[in-house]
Amino acid sequence: MNEIRVRFAPSPTGYLHIGGARTALFNWLFARKNGGKLVLRIEDTDTERLKEDSVSQILTSLKWLGLNWDEGPEVGGEAGPYFQSERLPLYKEVAQRLLDEGKAYYCFCTPADLEAQREKQRALKQPFRYARTCRDIPVEEAKRRVAAGEPYSVRLKIPTEGTLTVHDLIHGDVTFDLTQFDDFVIVKSNGMPTYNFAVVVDDHMMRISHVLRAEEHLSNTPKQILMYEACGFEPPEFGHMPMILAPDRSKLSKRHGATSVEEFRSQGYLNKAIVNYLTLLGWGPGDEREIFSLEETVKLFELEQMSKKAAVYDVKKLTWMNGQYLSSLPLEEILPEAEPFFVKSGLVTQEWLDNNKEYFAKLVDVVRVRVKTLQEVVDAAEYFFKDVESYDEKGVAKHFKPEAAELLEACIEGIKALPEFNLETTEALYNKIAEEHGLSLGKAIHPTRLALTGRTVSPGLFDVMVLLGREKTLERMEKAVEFIKNM
Repeated sequence: MNEIRVRFAPSPTGYLHIGGARTALFNWLFARKNGGKLVLRIEDTDTERLKEDSVSQILTSLKWLGLNWDEGPEVGGEAGPYFQSERLPLYKEVAQRLLDEGKAYYCFCTPADLEAQREKQRALKQPFRYARTCRDIPVEEAKRRVAAGEPYSVRLKIPTEGTLTVHDLIHGDVTFDLTQFDDFVIVKSNGMPTYNFAVVVDDHMMRISHVLRAEEHLSNTPKQILMYEACGFEPPEFGHMPMILAPDRSKLSKRHGATSVEEFRSQGYLNKAIVNYLTLLGWGPGDEREIFSLEETVKLFELEQMSKKAAVYDVKKLTWMNGQYLSSLPLEEILPEAEPFFVKSGLVTQEWLDNNKEYFAKLVDVVRVRVKTLQEVVDAAEYFFKDVESYDEKGVAKHFKPEAAELLEACIEGIKALPEFNLETTEALYNKIAEEHGLSLGKAIHPTRLALTGRTVSPGLFDVMVLLGREKTLERMEKAVEFIKNM
């Protein structure tokens, strides 16, 4: 195969999981690095587990991450349709050909028959493998039973002995003992294709050159290669990415926190930070860098550099990385992402945002430096929109001692007398007051910060003062003076 064609093929049984997003990312990187194409295919034949809004959520998450696809839903392409549920006639045609060629057979075993086999093997402490009960039923007899309406599935005939070696682009050669496999079902009794059958038909017809997926699919690969051989198709090259484990090295699950792209987005993580972090789950640029763009990764990416070891998912690392992006990205990229969080919080309306763009930009720019998520930007900006109703207890004990009232009163008089109220004049005033009172600048700043925000930590005090405005600043400082005097 000359053209590089890879695919991301999610099953719409939920939102886009972090593991799925990483698979999509590395397929996207491989395609972009090699001038190839990424095909998006929706594997929606598992009707019992489908969720109604999953497809739209998956597409939305991929687009938000910046992982555009070259063929698939909303884009089209020559190899469609791109929903497996719309490809059923293709599977039926290939299955019938395998039956006609004697490479597959009708299986009439009922669930009760299979359970009896399972019980027998369980008693012998053996793993369950289908006993090939129907493998040697004469073809004409099988056709008569099908014509009579007897329920059936279709199974693939596979060798009963020998080995099969898979060359994996990441793990090297992996050999499987064929005696550990049975004649697996390729068409279920309800007429739907099984995963290992449909995926082979689709990958062949969509001309997929490389299948890059998570390591847990490695055990499916020998079955799929047997399927390729039976169909007379040339198999693609395979590469299995290392598993993603939780910090305790257990399987990643909901108990470890957010695991879907949509959850992270709703918590205020930025798409570039998530993509950067996912890139490091099993791959690295070859140096000590941890922050790099998608464009830089495309230039550096080599599949051979992927780790064979499991990658450990650490939300603390992701949160730190998000903070780096939040503070360093151009402000115009942050503002549209921040707006919905402010509206949802009830602090502002969309109308207010539309009428106060310059003020909002200054506010976000000041606050974003000390926080790590967009939700924290909102939390850190709350006192700009709501009056301070209480003060941090530890802050009160430390910064609201009786002498603080006198200091705040001096600051109030100084602020009232300022000809202009801006960063330069307020900072100069506080330096002057600190010197006159024989204090360090910090000792003058801390009581004012607590008075204005109710907190002991905030952006730079003079930024806070200017954003609040002279009137609101004085009002809150006077309120703090009364509070201290009444303690």
